[in-house]
Amino acid sequence: MTTISSTGTMSGGGMGILDRERTIATAGFNRWLVPPAALCIHLCIGMAYGFSVFWLPLSRAVGLTAPKACPDLSLVQELFTTTCDWKVASLGWMFTLFFVLLGVSAAIWGGWLERVGPRKAGVVAALCWGGGLLVGAFGVYVHQLWIMWLGAGVIGGVGLGLGYISPVSTLIKWFPDHRGMATGFAIAGFGGGTLIGAPLANILINYFKTPASVGVWETFATMGVIYFVFMMIGAFAYRVSPAGWRPEGWTPPSENKTMISQHHVHLDNAHKTPQFWLIWWVLCLNVSAGIGVIGMASPMLQEIFAGKLIGFPDLGFNALNVEQKTIIAGIAAGFAGLLSLFNIGGRVFWASLSDYIGRKNTYFCFFLIGIALYALAPTFANMGSKALFVAAFCIILSMYGGGFATVPAYLADMFGTQFVGAIHGRLLTAWSTAGIIGPVVVNYIREFQLAAGVPRDQLYNTTMYILCAMLIGGLICNYLIKPVDSKWHMSADEVARLQAASAKSGSAVQTGSFGIGRGGLDVKAALFWAFVGIPLAWGVYKTLESVGKIF
Repeated sequence: MTTISSTGTMSGGGMGILDRERTIATAGFNRWLVPPAALCIHLCIGMAYGFSVFWLPLSRAVGLTAPKACPDLSLVQELFTTTCDWKVASLGWMFTLFFVLLGVSAAIWGGWLERVGPRKAGVVAALCWGGGLLVGAFGVYVHQLWIMWLGAGVIGGVGLGLGYISPVSTLIKWFPDHRGMATGFAIAGFGGGTLIGAPLANILINYFKTPASVGVWETFATMGVIYFVFMMIGAFAYRVSPAGWRPEGWTPPSENKTMISQHHVHLDNAHKTPQFWLIWWVLCLNVSAGIGVIGMASPMLQEIFAGKLIGFPDLGFNALNVEQKTIIAGIAAGFAGLLSLFNIGGRVFWASLSDYIGRKNTYFCFFLIGIALYALAPTFANMGSKALFVAAFCIILSMYGGGFATVPAYLADMFGTQFVGAIHGRLLTAWSTAGIIGPVVVNYIREFQLAAGVPRDQLYNTTMYILCAMLIGGLICNYLIKPVDSKWHMSADEVARLQAASAKSGSAVQTGSFGIGRGGLDVKAALFWAFVGIPLAWGVYKTLESVGKIF
């Protein structure tokens, strides 16, 4: 049995294959192998964004050719019925489960992840996400909504949280010279998961579809196995940097000239600082504005432009026939795919840019540009300019993704790298909150406007101005962020003891490159990047096929 002495050293027992100590890199390791390992996991769990592809087939799982509706069925009865089809609105609660459980699990187990390392956390994430889909498949097979929610929603949601934060601390420590870029690459995978997963799911549903099945439970099971394999590859490819490691020739920036602290704040104290809660609101308000648009992107484009999308500028949405509505629905799907592309690209672009202009200035860009574009969106719609309208929301979604990718580096700048993964996990409760606020604001204001008789092409005008107000709140919070007060900094001795304990050594931790250096794109790294890049390129190609129909 392993024990920890009063001096912080560990002794006794052997190391298991999942133990953090088995993942510490040795001389000759290439740090550029770590981002594709993170992408293996994030590209799988990112399918959470694309689950709407299952809603229509699931809404006729009993009726097969058409939904077998039971109009008076309550949500509680819907959880247990085996004779009535589920409503699309009820299936949509899966999104709430995903993102609430993501934030909650990241907050609860973030500290555990810091102790055990990314490999063990990645394996647990693979078991939860892949296993959750298998349990969800069983729920679909026996037509029990509560089992599908429990499997894919709850168990899968825990896998989302652990998988999402598993690479953050590791990447920041591997790339202290490019913190934003490193986390941007990994977290881009979460935005890109839908590009691969949604078309793959469509292919599998059509393959498994029979006169007796809509093909969804088989697709759940197949994707659960595929995702488990890919996530396990990523988890076992993780390596953590030795304590005290620095890239060869790199010198930490001066605190006098930057917002980057060279000190560390303990996990138990981070949430006691105003900086934590200011960044919490910065993320929450930025995400609330963006996530509401993501959820309504397709109907928004259809209702605002209607016949203009198919060459009939005088036809409003209600004047379109069934065939025309089907055509513009396909065009709107391309719009949603285009937003996904900018969501991904923004995660890499903005996070990388933050390495040069600073995290605080990057968020200033998000809020100032976002306020201008949300305010101008109704004008672009009234002008009938599809190009300006689409371009505005592509930029907005790039900043939505960029906010996710930049915030881990922002936290590392404020609180140091010792507990950044766990602190990031707690901060993701802001995402859980935004996942409720954003859709509620957009959806309910739309319903209120409809009831008030507002024309469909003007339904979203008020919403845009409310989202502007959210971003103004985020702008103020970002302005108020200052370096953490020195009273919260850990002493050098405290940090040394923690690092020595992590290294299972009672001796002082040295700094240096330890024969690892800066790495580069050697043959092994190139092959690993191709392993994750080829499926992503396929997903981009499938998306661009749909996007071409917009214009």
